[in-house]
Amino acid sequence: MINSMNIMNIMFSMNFIISKHPLSMGLTLIIQTILTCLTISLSISSSWFSYIMFLVMIGGMLVLFIYMTSMASNEMFYMSINKSYLFIMLTILTLMSTMVIMNMTNLLFHNLELTSIMEFYYKTQDSTPMILKLYNYPTMNLTIFLMNYLLLTLIVVVKITKNFSSSLRQMK
Repeated sequence: MINSMNIMNIMFSMNFIISKHPLSMGLTLIIQTILTCLTISLSISSSWFSYIMFLVMIGGMLVLFIYMTSMASNEMFYMSINKSYLFIMLTILTLMSTMVIMNMTNLLFHNLELTSIMEFYYKTQDSTPMILKLYNYPTMNLTIFLMNYLLLTLIVVVKITKNFSSSLRQMK
């Protein structure tokens, strides 16, 4: 499940590169945020971190949306039929190939004794060290990346919306 979400996230990254309109880029970013939050929620047993990350990213997206609507308020949004068909076909093909690969992996490496031992191990663990997973090796890079991204976004938004060089509409 997590592998298919990661593959979908990569596909939406490719869609982000292809899209040219700010609203379609924003929609792609929101979908990527949802997929990333779901992946984090599935990999860590407590879902509060993914919820907080979702709220922060949606808040940042609201700031970007307000800025983009003030800059390009009347720009029309046209969606190419060929690109949408291509994207849908690539999504279906990728999901089907991921499901086939995951089923083959489950059939080849299925060991009931090992599975029951791992389930017992995860059920008996305390949930208190789960917070350590956020700042340890596998998710440490993601946490540092998100902190840097949010800091950079904050600095850029503050610099853009300075009062004397503002591109936002003036209130009368």
